[in-house]
Amino acid sequence: AIPRWATLRNSLRFAYNPIVALDQYVAEYGPTFEFYLGGMVKGILTTDPGLAQHVLQKEHRKWRKSPIQTERMGYFLGNGLLTSDGDYWLRQRRLIQPGFHRKRLAGLTGIMNQEIEDFLEQRFQPALAGGQPVDMSPLMMELAFRVVAKSLFTTSLQEEDLAFLRDTVTVVQAFITRTFRQPYLIPWFRFSGLYREHKALSEKFDAIILQHIQARRSSNERHDDLLQMLLEARYEDTGKGMDDRQLTEESAILFVAGHETTANALSWMWHLLGQHPEVVARLRQEHEAVLGGREPGFEDLPQLEYTLQVIDEAMRLYPPAWITDRLCVEDDQYGDLPLPKGSRVVAYIYGIHRRPSLWDDPEAFRPERFSRERKKEYHPFAFMPFGGGPRLCIGNN
Repeated sequence: AIPRWATLRNSLRFAYNPIVALDQYVAEYGPTFEFYLGGMVKGILTTDPGLAQHVLQKEHRKWRKSPIQTERMGYFLGNGLLTSDGDYWLRQRRLIQPGFHRKRLAGLTGIMNQEIEDFLEQRFQPALAGGQPVDMSPLMMELAFRVVAKSLFTTSLQEEDLAFLRDTVTVVQAFITRTFRQPYLIPWFRFSGLYREHKALSEKFDAIILQHIQARRSSNERHDDLLQMLLEARYEDTGKGMDDRQLTEESAILFVAGHETTANALSWMWHLLGQHPEVVARLRQEHEAVLGGREPGFEDLPQLEYTLQVIDEAMRLYPPAWITDRLCVEDDQYGDLPLPKGSRVVAYIYGIHRRPSLWDDPEAFRPERFSRERKKEYHPFAFMPFGGGPRLCIGNN
């Protein structure tokens, strides 16, 4: 166990770059140990894929998402799929899951391709024209946000609404992250009015989304987008759909969960490709062979095997959701490790993805690790960029 004073002493370093701090702890204390998150919240940190699988999948009924992920995030983001728990979450997941079936997603590829084409022409080419290095991260944030926004609301979003929604999500997400990393500052955040300020921003965000939901309801128009899917989804037991509040909360969660994670995954992938021209050459060969210059469709993905390996390897090295935790609601045990009710297990996904006993030369970028043959060799929870168990990310396709 790491003494509380040691994690408090390191709390500023943890706030600035938690991965560096956690990697040092793992090197010193081993794969599973007790520590204090931000010097405040007691938990068991693990890079053991077996313990992660035990908590997230095998014994998931004994574990719940912690108040950090439900109440604290829910205060700003509402009670959607990402922040809800228990019976309500299960009911919502069953309702929304069919909308993320591969066949439904295939219908959105036209929207995605159009947004990418417009973005390349209007934002990317002008950025390259100066002949200077281009920071991909803000560009990918913008592109991912536009794709999510247009996949949700195909037609109705104006540019000023898009800009406000994007800026608001960025600011509110950054604040939520700060409350995770520096929980000891929460009393000050409340006292200083920062909590109220960010809550007011998220309420404005919700108001814009609600406006578009109500406009779609009253127009009686049908569009092949995610909002239409949410509007038409019906509960099995009542045959009724979601009310406006639920639709707003689920739409807001799709914005938040869908854009920053995707943008980060893409940004790190470009960073890695910039260092590995031989991988770029092989990608181009595959694209030429499979697509021959045309734009890709959803049905092409199974043929783009090496491309998918590159994406997986980028997400292994830089998982967008790099940590998750669960709270024990019923006494449990993993091997010799007792997990009494009230225990918190923190799955350090970044550490699992780079653990030397799980991965050969874990720091190296080798897409071929994810070839069909090699994938079977790994522990099922050695690679978990979308989490695992019943709460596996709904957007994993």
